[in-house]
Amino acid sequence: MDFETLKTVENEAERTAATYELFNEETRLNRSKAARVEFFTTVRAIESVLFPGARILDIGAGAGEYSLHFARLGYDVTAVELAPVNVEAFRKKIAPELRLTLLQGNALDLSVFPDGCFDVVLLMGPLYHLLSAADQDRAIAEARRVRSPDGTMFFSFISNDMVILTELACRPHFFSENTYDHESFQVENFPFVFFTLEQMRNILLRNGVAILREIAADGVSELMEDAINALSDEDYGQYLRYHLCCSEKPEMLGRSNHLLFIGK
Repeated sequence: MDFETLKTVENEAERTAATYELFNEETRLNRSKAARVEFFTTVRAIESVLFPGARILDIGAGAGEYSLHFARLGYDVTAVELAPVNVEAFRKKIAPELRLTLLQGNALDLSVFPDGCFDVVLLMGPLYHLLSAADQDRAIAEARRVRSPDGTMFFSFISNDMVILTELACRPHFFSENTYDHESFQVENFPFVFFTLEQMRNILLRNGVAILREIAADGVSELMEDAINALSDEDYGQYLRYHLCCSEKPEMLGRSNHLLFIGK
C-alpha cells in the first residue's frame, strides 16, 4: 500500500493499521540518539509515578518499546495494540519470564477490562490517529474508566506547529505545497492527526482530566537529528540533561514534535 491508496481507506481503524505498514514503529524510538530522546523523557516521566506492584496499561503500545521496558523492570504490564504488523513485531520480543500480556484491540473499546484495574494508563499512540472529537472523547473515557481511583494517566499528541518546521527541514518547498492551510497553518491530518498546544489542553479538560504536568517529549531532536546523532556519548548525556532541564518550561512546549501530558 502507498500513501495515495491509504487516503482512500475510509474506516479509521483500518487506515490506522495500514499506516504502520508504511511507517516502521519498531525502530522509531531506538534507531538513533536523536530518536531516543523521546523514549528517555517519557520513561523518566512514567517512573515518577510508579510504585512497587503498580499495574500498567499501555494503550496503543506500538511495537512494545515502553511495555517491554517496564515489564523487564518487573512491573505487571498489559498492552493493547491495533495494528497487526506492530502486534507481530511486539510478540516476537516477549520473553516468557515477563509479566506482560499483549492483546490486539482498539482504544475505543476496552470492555475486556473491568473498571479501575490499572494504576498507570498510557494513551500515547491513539491520539495520533483519532480525528473526530467523539472518538477522542471515547478513547479518553475508556482510559479514565480502567484506571484505579488514584491512578495516573499519560497522553501523547503530535504538535501541529512544530511539525511544520520538521517538514520544512525535509521538504524545502513545503510552504508552496497544499498539505497545510495557508491561512491557519493547520497541517493536513494525514496520515497522523496534529494539534496545537491549546487544542491538546482543551481535549483533556473537556474530558475531565486535571493536567498535572506538560512535557516537551522530544524537543528539537527531530529537527536537529544529524547534529544530535553526531554527539559523543559524553556530549549526548549532557544534551539529554539540557533537554530535560528545558522540557517543562512553558516557553519550550511549542518547540517539540511530541507533547506528553500527565493527568488525573
